[in-house]
Amino acid sequence: MLTKNQAKLVKSLSEKKNRVETGLFLVEGAKSVLELLNSDFEIDLMLATDEFFAQYEEKIRNRSKEFEIVKQDELEKLGTLETNDSALAVVKQKANAAPETKNTGIILALDEVKDPGNLGTIIRIADWYGIKHIVASRNTVDFYNPKVVAASKGSFTRVNMFYTDLKEFLPKTKLPIFGAFLHGENIHETNFPTHGILLMGNESNGVNSDLEKFVTQKITIPSYGKAESLNVAIATAVILDNWRR
Repeated sequence: MLTKNQAKLVKSLSEKKNRVETGLFLVEGAKSVLELLNSDFEIDLMLATDEFFAQYEEKIRNRSKEFEIVKQDELEKLGTLETNDSALAVVKQKANAAPETKNTGIILALDEVKDPGNLGTIIRIADWYGIKHIVASRNTVDFYNPKVVAASKGSFTRVNMFYTDLKEFLPKTKLPIFGAFLHGENIHETNFPTHGILLMGNESNGVNSDLEKFVTQKITIPSYGKAESLNVAIATAVILDNWRR
């Protein structure tokens, strides 16, 4: 039986201040919860429908400290998804740990990415291209925002996010830094190294001017039409595809 305190906690985690205070976050929906069950995240509480619990009972019992069987309308009332016929989990956040910058392949750096959908998609893209670490400015949207988690489609379990002051982080690394700008070297002609940092900027303003001095090489995606710019998640995918190629 779900208690009032449990219900209150779940509902509170849609707000950042409560996620910061408790160190917890929400994971919702079958796809994301199944990825969660196969990850190393600590699960404090799992709410699941009869059908979902029956199918994954062993994993839920092994991985979650507490679990409750609830109806679909309860999941949808407590969580942030309009439709959820499977499960919802309350999960412990991981420590904000800096990545190693030696022989780590590609590290993605994000400067003031504000939209949760964009960040979630970028996390999914990073996972697709085998990137394990994202370094983000402190005013980039919260990794544990429910919309970010949902948009990542489970990739949040395999990509580590570190929030820091990029003005301090970037000059300390010895890795080459490739910054995405509207004017720079054509990525189709760029010789990308095995190890390096890709810096992507804000959706509206691009990379902040105070970070430009740390960029080893400015790069751009050549335009063949009249669109003003590309969505930051799409631009990230295009650049990473060229880098991997």
